[in-house]
Amino acid sequence: MALIAGVDSSTQSVKVVVRDAESGALIREGRAAHPDGTEVDPQNWWLALQEAFLQAGGLGDVAAISIGGQQHGLVALDSKGEVLRPALLWNDTRSAGAAEDLNREAGGNQAMADATGSVLVASFTASKVRWMADHEPVLAAHIGAIALPHDWLSWKLQGAKDFSQLFTDRSDASGTGYFDPVTSTYRRDLLTLALKSEREIYLPRIVASNEFGGSTPQGVKIGAGAGDNAGAAFGVQAQPGDVIVSLGTSGTAFSVSTTPTHEATGTVAGFADLTGNYLPLVCTLNAARILDAAARILGVTFDRLSELALTAPAGANGLTLLPYFEGERTPNRPDATGVFAGMNLSNSNPENIARAMIEGMLAGLADAVDALVQQGVAIHRIFLVGGAAKNPAVGAIASALFGREVIIPPTGEYVADGAARQAAWALLGEAPQWNLGKVTHVQSKATPHVMEKYRTLRDATVSW
Repeated sequence: MALIAGVDSSTQSVKVVVRDAESGALIREGRAAHPDGTEVDPQNWWLALQEAFLQAGGLGDVAAISIGGQQHGLVALDSKGEVLRPALLWNDTRSAGAAEDLNREAGGNQAMADATGSVLVASFTASKVRWMADHEPVLAAHIGAIALPHDWLSWKLQGAKDFSQLFTDRSDASGTGYFDPVTSTYRRDLLTLALKSEREIYLPRIVASNEFGGSTPQGVKIGAGAGDNAGAAFGVQAQPGDVIVSLGTSGTAFSVSTTPTHEATGTVAGFADLTGNYLPLVCTLNAARILDAAARILGVTFDRLSELALTAPAGANGLTLLPYFEGERTPNRPDATGVFAGMNLSNSNPENIARAMIEGMLAGLADAVDALVQQGVAIHRIFLVGGAAKNPAVGAIASALFGREVIIPPTGEYVADGAARQAAWALLGEAPQWNLGKVTHVQSKATPHVMEKYRTLRDATVSW
């Protein structure tokens, strides 16, 4: 029995799963927390990964490992491979203005979308590079290499001796803003534009998803890795036409597609997936933390929050939430704040507040699914994943707002599972088909009136 390991190095924590390569059976697992904040010293990720490895029993009997990680973040290294500054994470919005500048300088939104599949927003690595060039020019002048979070961890696993050991995959590279997912090549002209310099910067080499990029000093082979959303799609074994709605720190709706997208408004990002297809994606900044806020405001557990929400009628008796607690990425409103509307004496109770907060969180993602449809993305099935998906109210309300059946796989670490399955693919020579376990199908009565109220509030508060 060959064992493989998969890692999900996310914003909030790192998870490690060790599985049987052929059957996918879970052998053991571990996890560790990451520090809060929108900029983090990458060394914290490395220390957390070591702790998670210990909890998971180590890698002594593991043949291969692959790392899935949070997308977009900027890990800037000097010529000696030392980290120049804390990594700027995807949810750091200080580079919003830099993104607008780059889109304009590249010839406009459509030109940028044609070049990279996406219109840049603050999240993208290129936007953060430009922010460094504008605000930290001395540090920017010392950049010798740029890595994404999962690239840097794969590099550290090898002993981090020189830049030739830096590698990535096309799914994560497609979130940089200087990579063409159609040709799977870097757009160095766009990196030069972002850096405001023609200096040669080392970028991680692109490794095919079914190949190994290196090995640990102990001989454990290291797979190409993936961006977290591509890893999750591979973990649930999504096929073209499947949409995955993921409820993590951010909310995402993405689909495996055989054709690329080049959408010019910035709503749909045209990423690459892990299999050679594409992963058109819509991202919101506010997802599971809205449930955290709701539970905190009401002083209840998540189970009680679900009970309260399902007690209230659809539409929460006129109460509507615009959930921009941390700004927003889609629509692109980095400085926005949350808005409760329609509150009166009769609907100001825990039941309606619970319902409105869950509806608000999911309404943004219903908009995301609609945006994929408008780009011609075929939708056959909708999967709902992430820690918040196990909340009974979330599945029921999601189906009502989407107007479709939703499929909820068993609770799992699907990014880590996708990375593990990728390691197994490289080890075995073909991607194994693993049993996901019992899935739940949820079909609720559609509630289009809730979406109409949400969209009216969204469009009326463009300046918030």
